Amino acid sequence: MTFEELKNNYVSVVKDKFFCFEGRADRKEFWYFVLANFCISIMIGIIDGLIFGTGHAYLGSLYSLAVLLPNLGVSVRRLHDIGKSGWWLLLSLLPPIGTIILIVWACKPSVDEGNQYDITAD
Repeated sequence: MTFEELKNNYVSVVKDKFFCFEGRADRKEFWYFVLANFCISIMIGIIDGLIFGTGHAYLGSLYSLAVLLPNLGVSVRRLHDIGKSGWWLLLSLLPPIGTIILIVWACKPSVDEGNQYDITAD
């Protein structure tokens, strides 16, 4: 993994697939986005702390709102890649069990054969 590869994947998800809930996202695309998003959130948190003091996350809140749709999109496409409906993302509303299940599913390998979510399948 190179920084350039990480950056290109993040930009692709945020810019090109901003509102894309169709198709599939492999493990690499999903986890690179998660890693880049985490690193950016840490940096924004530090900047928030320096500018506004502790306990205020104005910039962090704006960033979280800005990447909400790309985050949902890549998560739904990752579920599609393992043959599950995007509605399974609602499991995250059952912490911590639902979150643990979603993390385990995100770590699963892709389904090799085409499934109903494969937009290139006939």
